[in-house]
Amino acid sequence: MALTTAELFKKARKIEIAARRLVDEQLSGQYHSVFKGRGLIFSDVRQYYPGDDVRTIDWNITARMNTPHVKQFVEERDRTVNLMVDMSASGFFGSRGLSKREVAAELAAVVAFSAIKNNDRVGLFIVTDRVERFVPPKKGRRHVLRVIGEILAFEPQSRATDLGAGLDLLNKVMRRRSIVFLVSDFLSDNWENAARIARVRHELVPVVVGDPLESALPKIGIVMLEDLETGQLVEIDTSGYAGRDFSRRAAVAKAQREAALRRLNVDIVEVKTNEPYVDALIAFFKARAKRMAHG
Repeated sequence: MALTTAELFKKARKIEIAARRLVDEQLSGQYHSVFKGRGLIFSDVRQYYPGDDVRTIDWNITARMNTPHVKQFVEERDRTVNLMVDMSASGFFGSRGLSKREVAAELAAVVAFSAIKNNDRVGLFIVTDRVERFVPPKKGRRHVLRVIGEILAFEPQSRATDLGAGLDLLNKVMRRRSIVFLVSDFLSDNWENAARIARVRHELVPVVVGDPLESALPKIGIVMLEDLETGQLVEIDTSGYAGRDFSRRAAVAKAQREAALRRLNVDIVEVKTNEPYVDALIAFFKARAKRMAHG
């Protein structure tokens, strides 16, 4: 059911407060350290102090002032973060309070606020089996609130999934290298080739959002299951063979998905609807920092 304007504003504001607190207290510095700027640019000149790198001495100013002066540099950020969020029907599922879609929205908000705190741009691709919404990258709090609002208010035209369509458009319209957070449950199998191309052109970060009931069903007898993307209904006995077969098929699909992600050779964020997503983000930042430190 669509949110009213008042409900949407209230929810967006609540997410903003929580996201900004997480960014300020835990994530901003980690984001900055693992997503470096494009280089250093000249900022100012100051007097030399013992311990300064002699390679930064400005010899022209030193000669003019008759005392040693050094050049100061600041990091040139001007980076772009693109949030590509899967809004197909399977995202509406959630067995532990929040749906996968709600977790995706909150996580995207945290990433967006981390980006603008570091003076980076934020763009948005909302994907089903096509790109249903594209918000070009910009800076600033007002823009990020618009991005969050677009995610929260979005009503998809299609129930199906084709992440490849979103990645194909990204590769066409984003000429400059960007950081791409691809947020999805990755339950479809039509994304690997496009992701491989995107990984070469951009810094691709797959964010896998899952729910514990997608791996195994509780033994509660006969239940009716619905495929949210096709609308197909199936009745199974969770206490019998059908329940065991469901778990087996889920394990095979998970192994195939994880193998495909490993082939991309990128850092991955894994999030569950029953676990704090901030823990997954912190683990990602730490793993990426460790990998970068070892070259």
